[in-house]
Amino acid sequence: MFYFLFKYLETFDFPGAGMFQYISFRSAMTVIASLSISMLFGKKIIQFLQKKQIGEVVRNLGLEGQYNKSGTPSMGGIIILASILIPVLLFADITNVYIILMLITTVWLGFIGFLDDYIKIFKKHKEGLAGRFKITGQIILGLVVGLTLYFSDSVVIREYIPVETTAVEHLASQDVKTEIKDQKSTKTTIPFLKNQEFDYTSLIAFLGEKKHKWVWLVFVIAVIFIITAVSNGVNLTDGLDGLAAGTTAISGTTLGILAYVSGNVIYANYLNIMYIPYTGELMIYASAMIGATIGFLWYNSYPAQVFMGDTGSLALGGILAVFAIMIRKELLIPILCGIFLIENLSVVIQVSYFKYTRKKFGKGKRVFLMAPLHHHYQKKGYTEPKIVTRFWIVGIILAVITIVTLKIR
Repeated sequence: MFYFLFKYLETFDFPGAGMFQYISFRSAMTVIASLSISMLFGKKIIQFLQKKQIGEVVRNLGLEGQYNKSGTPSMGGIIILASILIPVLLFADITNVYIILMLITTVWLGFIGFLDDYIKIFKKHKEGLAGRFKITGQIILGLVVGLTLYFSDSVVIREYIPVETTAVEHLASQDVKTEIKDQKSTKTTIPFLKNQEFDYTSLIAFLGEKKHKWVWLVFVIAVIFIITAVSNGVNLTDGLDGLAAGTTAISGTTLGILAYVSGNVIYANYLNIMYIPYTGELMIYASAMIGATIGFLWYNSYPAQVFMGDTGSLALGGILAVFAIMIRKELLIPILCGIFLIENLSVVIQVSYFKYTRKKFGKGKRVFLMAPLHHHYQKKGYTEPKIVTRFWIVGIILAVITIVTLKIR
């Protein structure tokens, strides 16, 4: 809203109106607004949740300090969602296709998470929303995001296309002539490799010329898988005070930097990376998420005064996934979101190995003392703040490695 207001005022030479055209300025304003909303209004939302007795129902898992969490307000993801959506609507260009998709992602997954929390807390069904409904919701979002990114004319990358020359022109100059062209593409970035990009069409190269006709299906399936995996990964990570919020803030900061350089033609050319027009606006969204998660940590750090619940964790995971896909950095997710990946894998490994050993030996065995992984360390006697801090440190290391991939190729 402010973006369009000051863009209009700029036509009248209104003092300072031109500053709103700079992504850096609007990003700074977005962080301030997001932090202010989460910290100033967060306490009132927590008091409201306490008044409504919207507290966490704790199961007996044999973990130290577990019962101290009983009754702590949940559904705090409402604070995060409000702190993201309001600043974005104020400072971002909401006609930008990438911003529109991010808004849809946040609202849609936030709604699914809200339903899950509502069923757990108000209906007293500890399982919450059935898993098939969660997956269905994530698939629907994947379809919307994937199809939009594939078919929208606004989603392009800038490439240097070789220009056909005559034999005389070719003999006169040994340089290959190229022209700059914005065009549709299913290419994405391969980390650590110079001038190497992965094209989804290569997955169905056996179809010959028909591969260009069916590549949209491969791309959409990949989008659905990534959204589902990362969203559920953040959801599983949300088990200790400040763990999910802190690691998400680290990942969000990194994605914001990648979006800024990918959407800036000067930096993209300097770093020799894919230039994606209009993605620089995503820096506004990243700033809102950073401010929202850090502001939420004010109340969620140990000992937590509120939990984000599925309302926040599902939405944050979806934001990270869709964000990475938009800036063509989804192959960096295993590095950047390594914490969420290992949390996911720890559950898969634990369940699979237990079922396998029970079937083979008649008694199930476990790889970890408890899954997800952060509970394994709790069982080993590590205190909750130490586990969370060390996971943050690992997250920072992974974020640095992700950024370094821009130069190491």
